[in-house]
Amino acid sequence: MRFLHTADWQLGMTRHFLAGDAQPRYSAARRDAVAGLGALAAETGAEFVVVAGDVFEDNQLAPQVISQSLEAMRAIGIRVYLLPGNHDPLDASSVYTSALFRAECPANVVVLDRAGVHEVRPGIEIVAAPWRSKSPTTDLVADVLNDLPATAVARVLVAHGGVDVLDPDKNKPSLIRLANLDRALADGAIHYVALGDKHSLTKIGDSGRVWYSGSPEVTNYDDVEANPGHVLVVDIDEDDPQRRVTVEPKRVGRWRFVTLSREVDNNREIADLDVNLDQMSDKERTVVRLALTGSLTVTDRAALDALLDKYSRLFAWLGIWESHSSLAVIPADGEFNDLGIGGFAASAIDELVETARAGGDESAEDAQAALALLLRLTDRGAA
Repeated sequence: MRFLHTADWQLGMTRHFLAGDAQPRYSAARRDAVAGLGALAAETGAEFVVVAGDVFEDNQLAPQVISQSLEAMRAIGIRVYLLPGNHDPLDASSVYTSALFRAECPANVVVLDRAGVHEVRPGIEIVAAPWRSKSPTTDLVADVLNDLPATAVARVLVAHGGVDVLDPDKNKPSLIRLANLDRALADGAIHYVALGDKHSLTKIGDSGRVWYSGSPEVTNYDDVEANPGHVLVVDIDEDDPQRRVTVEPKRVGRWRFVTLSREVDNNREIADLDVNLDQMSDKERTVVRLALTGSLTVTDRAALDALLDKYSRLFAWLGIWESHSSLAVIPADGEFNDLGIGGFAASAIDELVETARAGGDESAEDAQAALALLLRLTDRGAA
């Protein structure tokens, strides 16, 4: 028996920094990743898909988002089982009980809205642990595994949430306890655990049967999500008494959220950054956050600003990570002597240089910015 394990689609997600057409393209990519599961299922021979929570970004969504999302699920073509998670719990305002969802839900889509065992077909069962609020007061997985007997059928647990071995807050009541999972696996009550909540592909424990699939399309920077953009192809051998499991990750994501940390103390290091950015592929689907440190002349800062302006037009988004950057601008001796400016204007430039060198306050930053702009206007800071 073969199926696809995915999670954390969070359809309807917006990223505040994406402007212009980047946000619609990002949203479309998330829907395309969903619809594309149909081709992956056909290629691998998967019978069905389980989505381990957070199908939607929120319960309050624009009607267009719901309709387009359901159409993407319809395109998969095989049965798709949706588990409500912490973003889209089965509370009073649940998207799953809305009139629009009920009216347009495709025949191949099933909401796992009841805790416990669901039959997929004779010989295959899903054990579901849906969220009914954003803050459960118990371990929902422990609740459904309690007194669950061993079975002769292949059984998949579909759950959402943090596992205690990864979470620093060991006292959180909703944490999934790995010991409970391992016990249920050893007893034959379940044979595979499909988890959602962690957006990066992650194997949990030593059994090889407990996995986070991660989100099929990136949602955060690479220092937070080390390995997003996957779907898991899971095989459970129905002829093996031990129900042997094999798991194969398949990359489906196309976007990247990248953090680059660089020293930029001179024009050579700025040129190196230019080369790095130029060589990055798929710029229209790449978000770049720059952590930059260094001390620059005004000329070099103008060149850096010109570089950033150029690449901000090419990437889906590119900008400086202010909280992790420290750029000092110190005018060099004679840096403004050859501009051909005299009289009152030259005196004003001298005053700006003095203020910029003083540093330490907003007036110095304003002076540095004004000098950099002056150099750019005179083509001295051209990238």
